Amino acid sequence: MVDIEVYTNKGCPACVSVKHYLDGKGVDYVEKKLGKSKKIDLEFAVRTKNSKKIPQVFIDGEWIGGFDDVVRYDRAGELDWRLGLADRPKTGFIQKIIRFLKGEKY
Repeated sequence: MVDIEVYTNKGCPACVSVKHYLDGKGVDYVEKKLGKSKKIDLEFAVRTKNSKKIPQVFIDGEWIGGFDDVVRYDRAGELDWRLGLADRPKTGFIQKIIRFLKGEKY
């Protein structure tokens, strides 16, 4: 089972969008609301290197990013296997080099 954490804030349209996106994939996630406790706020600051953007998504402890990043991962065919919905695709050596040169982190 994959551990998914979503840091959100009240009144954030992108937060609602990422939750709907993950709900559409049929996966369970833990929503951590900022501003509810200092512990969560501090944890968010440390894990995201003081990111000012929300939402922020972590899958199995790996920082994925915000809503746009989640969509980018999905379009690249990387999201489903990270969520445990599909097998990890085989990536050839040349494809890994091309992705690295493009600056793609996935």
